[in-house]
Amino acid sequence: MGRSTRFIIAIFVVGLLAIPAFANSGGPPYLNSDNQETAKYGCTCHYSSPGDRAVVMISGVPVMYELGQSYDFVITVADSATLAGADGNTKAGFLMTDNGAGMFSWDDSQDIREADGDPNAISHSATGEGVWAISWMAPSDDSGTILFSIAGNSVNGDGAPNEYDYWNILTFSINAPGSVTEGDSEATLQTRTIAVGDYQTLFVIEESESEKEKERQRDLSDAVFESGNLFYWTSLTALIVGAVLQREILERRHNTGPEYLAMELAYPQGIRRGFISLVAFFLAITWTADGGQHDFIIGCTWFIGFWAMYGVYRTVRSAKTEPTVHDVM
Repeated sequence: MGRSTRFIIAIFVVGLLAIPAFANSGGPPYLNSDNQETAKYGCTCHYSSPGDRAVVMISGVPVMYELGQSYDFVITVADSATLAGADGNTKAGFLMTDNGAGMFSWDDSQDIREADGDPNAISHSATGEGVWAISWMAPSDDSGTILFSIAGNSVNGDGAPNEYDYWNILTFSINAPGSVTEGDSEATLQTRTIAVGDYQTLFVIEESESEKEKERQRDLSDAVFESGNLFYWTSLTALIVGAVLQREILERRHNTGPEYLAMELAYPQGIRRGFISLVAFFLAITWTADGGQHDFIIGCTWFIGFWAMYGVYRTVRSAKTEPTVHDVM
């Protein structure tokens, strides 16, 4: 056997040995690496034992099924650290079975497929964000209490099984028809959400210190930006008003006044500026009353209204100004 042939065989053997080490991004198999049902015993292809850091949740589950009735479930699999707002895994997968009691269906937009090797189970077809919507149709005959199992894993997406991949198992049941009587609490007849995972993440989620500091810095930045905007526009408005008052004072002191404007030009100009002023004041009053706009927009509308009204005043003064020889010529 030549050297090249032995090299090819060695590469082939190494490749076969490496296959189990990589995660099944296209959905887990029916049996895990321990030759046990994945949905019931976990996806050991990622890590050896389950942990509470992997949160597996399903909503829309009835307490009791009706024969032939369809129910909409939402499956959620996530890293508890990510749910708590800290850095964690953002990719996830699942495998779910009802042991052949009913029938699963889903929209084509969902990354879901029939589980490999098990027609009674479904799994993800591509590693996703961890939320899947499915429908489950109850059997047409009374099958007694139906047991469900969901194995979910939250992974770091590097394609290799390690201690940074987390998985967990959620098992629950749906009671047979007639097992819940009409006299029982109405709440027991409604759908429910069932979950397994870190208790602190599921029910007492608290922000980490880093998240609290990030939130504080964001609020501080927003406050500085808002205060800076307010100071800038207030200062600009004050400068404009001051410049206008200064011009009015100087014109009256030196008897210069505005330039002459003929009546045939003054009327359309005054009407146009008056119309703009009325519209601006109407919008400003309306928005101020119901708060339907940002304060900056409301402030600009008030400013436009007053500026247009000042324009009407200047038009009237220009129309009353005595024409000079230059104006007549």
